[in-house]
Formats: sequence, C-alpha cells, structure tokens
Amino acid sequence: MIIAIGLGVVVLAAIALDTKVVRVGSSADVSQEAFSPDRFGEKEFQRIQAFVVEHAVNAATFGPAVMADKNAAAKQYGTASSTGAIIPIRLTAVAGEAKSGVYELKADGVPADIHVRVQTGPAINGTDIRDATGDIVFGKFKNQIEYQDAGSGINRAMKKATLDGIDTASLSGKTLEIFGVFRLINPKNWLITPVKVTVK
Repeated sequence: MIIAIGLGVVVLAAIALDTKVVRVGSSADVSQEAFSPDRFGEKEFQRIQAFVVEHAVNAATFGPAVMADKNAAAKQYGTASSTGAIIPIRLTAVAGEAKSGVYELKADGVPADIHVRVQTGPAINGTDIRDATGDIVFGKFKNQIEYQDAGSGINRAMKKATLDGIDTASLSGKTLEIFGVFRLINPKNWLITPVKVTVK
C-alpha cells in the first residue's frame, strides 16, 4: 500500500515537472497559429472590396463585349481562374423577384438576353470574392479545406460589412447600385456576389 502511494507521488511529481504552462496569446500559444477563416476574412475583405470597386467594369460595357467575344472580354476585364474568369462589375439595376435570397436584376444597358442575379444571403455561396484579386491562391494554405474555409470567411466578412445593414428580404422593386464579382462561365448568366450595395 505504502509502495503504491509512493509510486503515485513519484508519477505525479514527474507529470508536474514535465508540464509546461502556456499563456493565451503568448508565442507558445498554438491557437494563435491555427488558421481562423473569420479572422482571415476580416483581414482580407476590405482590400478585396477596394480592388473590385477600382477595377469594376460597367455592366453596360461588359454585356455587349462578352456577347461579342467571351474570351476577349474575360481577358480584358477579368481575373484568370481555373474555372472561369472572375469579373469585377458595377451596375445600377432594379431588383425583381427573390428566390432563396437571390434577386433577379433588370440592369441598365445590359442586353435583355443576359440573365443577371445577385445573391444576398442568408448564406453567401461560392469563392468568387476570394478569387477576385488572383493573389489568394491554394499554395498559401495548408490544405484544400483551409483554402475553401478562407472563401467562406471572406463571404461572412462581406455579409457583415455589406449586407447586414440592408433589409435584404424586401429589395424587390428597389433600385440598387452594386459593385460585385461573378465567375464567367456562361456569358448569358451572371450570378453576382456583391462587395458594395447602395439602395436608392
């Protein structure tokens, strides 16, 4: 019995000597190094938003250009991507019917055969904002999950900064000024993810 207690004390002493206390926020705090999609999104969104606003092509210019020559329009106005160029765009449009947070848009100067929509949430899908600048690339992340999560974090930061102050449930019939991005796959079908929205 005494030997067992003595052995227990020795084991506890060894554990205590081998234990390292780590303060939260210190250089030894591994959680500081763990990837946080939301922290990444908050850090990157303003820079991406500024890029999109600066480089956005007017939809009335892009519409006819993409219908005439998709590849030339993508090269001139977009950021190359493996699954279709990301087009930064600006437009003034009247919001139509909404389905699951996606509004149909009637955009000034855009050919009638181009179907234009904007997503307003609650969930923001895709990685179009992440891919808009062309400098947030897979090689900067540990794995595919982290890379995908980075896009989700940026989308949440956009929603917080751009859409949370707007009543997105009642935009039908209202005129919107939108800066956003979309992935150019079909020139006649644009699903815009906004980075800046003004309700007029």
